[in-house]
Amino acid sequence: MLILRCPAQLQLLEETLRKSLPTTLPVLGTVMTVARGNPASHEVLVDSWPHFGIVLTRLRLEEHKDPRDYYTNQLSVFYRDKGALQALLEGTEAVTRERAFQIMGMQDGLNEAVQEVASARGLKVE
Repeated sequence: MLILRCPAQLQLLEETLRKSLPTTLPVLGTVMTVARGNPASHEVLVDSWPHFGIVLTRLRLEEHKDPRDYYTNQLSVFYRDKGALQALLEGTEAVTRERAFQIMGMQDGLNEAVQEVASARGLKVE
């Protein structure tokens, strides 16, 4: 996954996400915060640029104090296709089993994809 830091990239992403409101709302809020100074120490990740399939926002890794704190490790996601979401959950460094997390998104199928990947790994999802 690529971390977007360039203001021009963040601005373009923001404009793109605005076109898909309300499903992009959790991600768009963080993208706007990061683009405007990032006081909350978040980062924006995409699977590819500029034609992304998924956007993930999270707290910067160096800000994590307790790997068991799922509230601090809150992820927001917007995806264009379900395959990109499953690839993210199954095998990227962006979402690891070493940390508890909660994932937010407003798209149909998010819960089912998370449940499917978790059950395949023998993990418990609440």
